Amino acid sequence: MGLFCISCSIISTLKVLLFIGVATFIGGLIVLPILIIYVRIHFAKNRAGRLRKETVVGFFHPYCNAGGGGERVLWAAIKSIQTKYPSVHIAVYTGDLDAEAEQIIKKAEKGFNIQLKPGIEFIYLHKRKWVEAAPYPYFTLLGQSLGSVWLGLEALNSLQPDIYIDTMGYAFTYPLFKYIGGCQVGCYTHYPTISTDMLRHVYRRVVSHNNRRIIARNPFLSAAKIAYYKLFAAIYGLVGRCAETVMVNSTWTEEHINAIWNCPFKTHRVYPPCDVEHLTKLPLLTMEDKNGIIKIVSVGQFRPEKDHPLQLRALYELRSIVSEELWERIRLVFIGSCRNADDEARVKDMQDLAKHLALDENVEFKLNVPYPELVRELQEGTIGIHAMWNEHFGIGIVECMAAGLIMVAHASGGPKADIIETQRGSQTGFLAENEKEYAKVMAYIMSMHAKDRDQIRTAARASVNRFSGENFEKGFLRAVEPFFRSKQE
Repeated sequence: MGLFCISCSIISTLKVLLFIGVATFIGGLIVLPILIIYVRIHFAKNRAGRLRKETVVGFFHPYCNAGGGGERVLWAAIKSIQTKYPSVHIAVYTGDLDAEAEQIIKKAEKGFNIQLKPGIEFIYLHKRKWVEAAPYPYFTLLGQSLGSVWLGLEALNSLQPDIYIDTMGYAFTYPLFKYIGGCQVGCYTHYPTISTDMLRHVYRRVVSHNNRRIIARNPFLSAAKIAYYKLFAAIYGLVGRCAETVMVNSTWTEEHINAIWNCPFKTHRVYPPCDVEHLTKLPLLTMEDKNGIIKIVSVGQFRPEKDHPLQLRALYELRSIVSEELWERIRLVFIGSCRNADDEARVKDMQDLAKHLALDENVEFKLNVPYPELVRELQEGTIGIHAMWNEHFGIGIVECMAAGLIMVAHASGGPKADIIETQRGSQTGFLAENEKEYAKVMAYIMSMHAKDRDQIRTAARASVNRFSGENFEKGFLRAVEPFFRSKQE
């Protein structure tokens, strides 16, 4: 009898829970659309009452003062719109609270050699911490994506643009600005938040910076992560398709975006702007001009995915296969920007690793250098090195090639698909996958006859014109032109 009563009680509880769940679901179907309509009407009234009557273009780039390749795209895109549509008002959503507008503009102009017109408005966001990885030790992709919605809501509430362009890849903000803000939405995607390559890495249980050893070594955790990634990819595709025009920076990115977003007819491949016009005009220095010093130059932000430790290990391998006399002439120069304390800690770890490997006398770190110093280092360099697996494009790679360096990059992603040709007769650089391969290639370059090196350098320079700022401007304006055509009509 007691067991029967308990069973009846459990069944009754389940019925109540089921009723509550169904009622909540049905209520959500009714209330949510009403809430969306109400909020949209609210923002529509805000736009109608806005003092500015000209078209407002809002660029969502919370790290606009970081000084990397993504920031070069941002400022080149803004310059393009300022030139073609001078009456448009430009606003940049940024989380760089410690930098004033004038400082940001000066850094952009000095670092990228881009001249901007005055009048750019900066909307300062205080919730940027929610898009950083630190608050989400687990389910990082989902946490950061949901955090971007919270940050986007702050942005939309601060300024409601007519045209919203995301240049950092926060796809989860697109439905917010499209359906709530009533904006036209465009994006420039450097790197998909999730890719089929990431799924393959988890499926094969490969240890990487986004697949921890404990997960890679456990079949049950790997299976759970695959399920999580597939669900996330499905949602990522839904929000990504909310963009009305999609720009991608390389063949590799285009293939992955089309695989997940499935919107090939509104996807445009627009290679990022590289300063090839100026760099290809630099005279090619001989080894005598460089005082016999062989500089291996690494250009890139100090982020974990750039895999700077691999470059140090490659230098360690190189030491074991070259003569002592040659080794004394070799220098590895790291050039890049530090966004925050985490980047600075990574640089300190690299410096410690260099000392541990007894390489510190042959390694230099140059942080946040001005553009003229970057150009001088590139001109004095002999070899360029880049080690990121599945680099989406590689602006630093192109600029090294334009300056006359012989490039050695990872055999994956954009460098392999778009930038470096390895066939004899048309070779523009080299590809490698691990420290031993990098070391062997660099030793081979150092042993080449000067005429053979110059042949590769000349071919590399001739190949980079397709990545010029002028071509970027044409491609970018072609992709966003429908937005402005509708405004003019």
